Amino acid sequence: MGFALEMKTLNPSRRLPPRKPTKKRSWLLLLLAFLWGMWTGAQAQRAEHILGPGDVIRIAVYQNPDLSLETRISELGEIAFPLVGTVQLAGRSTTSAQTEIARLLREGNFVNNPQVSVLLVQVRSAQVSVLGQVARPGRYPIESTNTKVSEMIAAAGGVTPDGGNLVTLTGTREGQPFRQEIDLRAVLQGGRADLDVAVANGDTLFVDRSPVFYIYGEVQRPGAYRLERGTTLMQALAQGGGLTQRGTERGMRVHRKDANGNVRVLELKLTDIVERDDVVYVRESIF
Repeated sequence: MGFALEMKTLNPSRRLPPRKPTKKRSWLLLLLAFLWGMWTGAQAQRAEHILGPGDVIRIAVYQNPDLSLETRISELGEIAFPLVGTVQLAGRSTTSAQTEIARLLREGNFVNNPQVSVLLVQVRSAQVSVLGQVARPGRYPIESTNTKVSEMIAAAGGVTPDGGNLVTLTGTREGQPFRQEIDLRAVLQGGRADLDVAVANGDTLFVDRSPVFYIYGEVQRPGAYRLERGTTLMQALAQGGGLTQRGTERGMRVHRKDANGNVRVLELKLTDIVERDDVVYVRESIF
């Protein structure tokens, strides 16, 4: 009897009735759902590509496999679609293209209540110019939406040995001139994917030459050297092979241009930072 009573008490099928959500909690859930819907809608609208000549799309009509088609938009911005004939799609988003094809099928009495999907397979209408110190400068198509700066640099064959780490991106965003510098080294080696922004049609990417400094005088290997960020005067000396037997660290002079292009002669400490186009002169010891 006691055993039966204990089993009845521990019966997992008996559950407490669910609590009714409070009015405050219900309003909070509705607000979160509304904000989420607005955010996802804005993201989809921002990311949607505008179709143009050369783009490859895949069209499907629900329960009508004979109308499935993968085609390239012509130079006139048109495609030939079964039953309806020529359809002008250039300048439309994929959502707008779906609506237009469905309208033509419905108004032509070809399909009742057509459900059309248009998928962007390959982007060829949008192009970006990649210039400067890359292996193959030129204009390159944006192959997909949300293509990043690093991907366009890779399409151009990558940065040449003389190229720098900074890429200058220029274009327009929301009708306004846009300019941004992207540190490729931070993106590729530092894991800073947030710096690798997306490109847009008509953008220009320019890879400048790597900054250099010059060192001469009493060093083993005088000449021009690539300047890495944060290079100190001591590291610059090391790149030049170090001092000769007659060289001295005392009284080293650095010729540096100011913002107006005037050359100033400075005496730096070994821990000071070398700047672009600095000319370092190592003097001969008087002893």
